[in-house]
Amino acid sequence: MAVTLTTPNTLLGAFQPKGEAAKLVINMVTVVLGSLLIALAAKVNVPVWPVPVTMQSFAIAGLAAAFGACIGVATVALYLIEGAMGLPVFATGGGLAYLVGPTSGFLLGFLVMAWMIGTATDRGASARPLTLFGAMIAAEAVLLALGFAWLVMMAGHAQWVDQTNVVVSAFAGAIQPFLIWDVLKMALAALTVTGLWAVLPSRR
Repeated sequence: MAVTLTTPNTLLGAFQPKGEAAKLVINMVTVVLGSLLIALAAKVNVPVWPVPVTMQSFAIAGLAAAFGACIGVATVALYLIEGAMGLPVFATGGGLAYLVGPTSGFLLGFLVMAWMIGTATDRGASARPLTLFGAMIAAEAVLLALGFAWLVMMAGHAQWVDQTNVVVSAFAGAIQPFLIWDVLKMALAALTVTGLWAVLPSRR
């Protein structure tokens, strides 16, 4: 059975070997290395509460755009599993308790983000900077919405939330400060991937 975990429209697909066994090995190694890259990006952070500013969304956007939906989602899933097992791969630690803490909506939202951006890349967005950037912005918007929804849900147990105005307080404390930076990160990720694709005309 053919290994079709990525497509020729992705950077990973452009360099896939012809042998099916070799493809499977390359994909597995890619997932592992990708999860480690996300962990490193998590450590590049400004430790503000309740949600630290990190480079995770940049790394996940870039990896999903380079790998496609299947490998992108698998990479994020492995990263979350590593964290759930207690490995210190998240911004300030790891473990199941961390996974259901204030950043849970964002962490699980990374799966959706990887799928959305990877799907766009599978359909040829690598060669269209504005299309890829638009997909990344849409994915980022969904990520923020999921993270915000989780923060509102747990607001009753959070001292940092003004209980008299939960929605505004949660938005101001955990979403608003990151909007401009996240747009810039998506722009950089899109330019990086489309730029790499542009210099590989012979591999398309």
